[in-house]
Amino acid sequence: LSGNIRNCFLTGSPDSYRNFISKGLRCLLNVPNTETYKNAHHSSRRFCFQSSQPLREKITSLQISSVEQLSRHSSAWNIQIIRSFHTSPSFQAAPVPFFWIIVKPAQKLFAIILGRSIRNWWKALPPNKRELLKESARQNKWKILLGVSSLGVLFVMFYFTHLEETPITGRARLLVFEKEHFRELSQMEYDMWMEEFKSKMLPETDARYQVVERVVGHLSESNKDIPQLSSLKWVIHVVEEPGVNAFVLPNGQVFVFTGLLNAVSDIHQLSFILGHEIAHAVLEHAVKKASLVHFLDFLSLIFLTMIWAICPRDSLAVVGQWIQSKLQEFMFDRPYSRTLEAEADKVGLQFAAKACVDVRASSVFWQQMELAETIQGQPKLPEWLSTHPSHENRAEHLDRLIPEALKIRESCNCPSLSGPDPRLIFKLSMQHLLESSKDQETPNSTKRDLSKPKMDFPHT
Repeated sequence: LSGNIRNCFLTGSPDSYRNFISKGLRCLLNVPNTETYKNAHHSSRRFCFQSSQPLREKITSLQISSVEQLSRHSSAWNIQIIRSFHTSPSFQAAPVPFFWIIVKPAQKLFAIILGRSIRNWWKALPPNKRELLKESARQNKWKILLGVSSLGVLFVMFYFTHLEETPITGRARLLVFEKEHFRELSQMEYDMWMEEFKSKMLPETDARYQVVERVVGHLSESNKDIPQLSSLKWVIHVVEEPGVNAFVLPNGQVFVFTGLLNAVSDIHQLSFILGHEIAHAVLEHAVKKASLVHFLDFLSLIFLTMIWAICPRDSLAVVGQWIQSKLQEFMFDRPYSRTLEAEADKVGLQFAAKACVDVRASSVFWQQMELAETIQGQPKLPEWLSTHPSHENRAEHLDRLIPEALKIRESCNCPSLSGPDPRLIFKLSMQHLLESSKDQETPNSTKRDLSKPKMDFPHT
């Protein structure tokens, strides 16, 4: 990286930025040809692999001039009207087994009918019968408590007997479904997406496709010591869609929207994002999320039956059912999704570090997304309402992980990082833009809220 990068970012010149993209790509392509290295300084015994052929030679057919086609659409400050970037959408990331899609509504309907029948049966009983049943329940309360406790013990035993160790992180996870079954469903889902995007797929000769293909190939080659990663065949699909998104199916099918390519500032940010998506597949988050949803939904059937049995009217039962579903969603489903995203960020950063990527650029991407939403005036929802961490918290989390990632990068004998820290460049750029916006204000606009300055960005 040359010393004029700061000026490039501060001025926002499209030509300067294209030069920056080209230099950033060449920085990645200049990874030297190395042997297999063993990190003797870490007890985790990480093995770092570099491609047996330099990445530069792999992309000889990809000229920098063709990469400029990508950079022309990727100005550093080309803030478009984009939606929040949510990697691995919930449906793509967690396909539910086909039989459960059919059975689940029927089970809920059965729980509602059963609870409502119990309520009507109780109402139809004569008062003396009700008192006899209440007295019998009081006399056998210990037997009832023992039965309920036994049921709870069965659920706990089921939970702990279906725990497995997560690859790489070693964290315990609940697995209810067979992985082979998910691979079959992944193929079905792949066919569905291919049918939907068949007219929007970029050809393999497109420069943007080639960039994604080479980045995924380099990440895979650099992390081939991980069995879960090397066993999958990564197939690239670049879709002409404005959405800022990417996802990877459990069978290794990689889908990248051109909107994401327009949003990243350099090859390092793209490498981290794709490393994040690959981590979702390697860590088998699809199986984990579907297993938890299945387990919680089964437990919720008991509460659903109780709600419809206890509530005196159907309208109250519907409200109680809605409250129960929202409590499950915000107390379990969404926090668990955010946990999986944070785990994918951590492992994806490690993948990028072993590929000699400038991991410092990872947090800058989320700062840019935060800036884009602020400029567009999009409302900021509390993090607990989302399935993904907020952009700000995500950038802070990555900043805490970057020192360890830099150690991994160094242990893999990667070239030293030259030039200024991208996080510093971003910070200086923001200061420059704020100062410029204040200088451009007219005397009549001094009463305007300075916390929301009007920022002028170059447009493609």
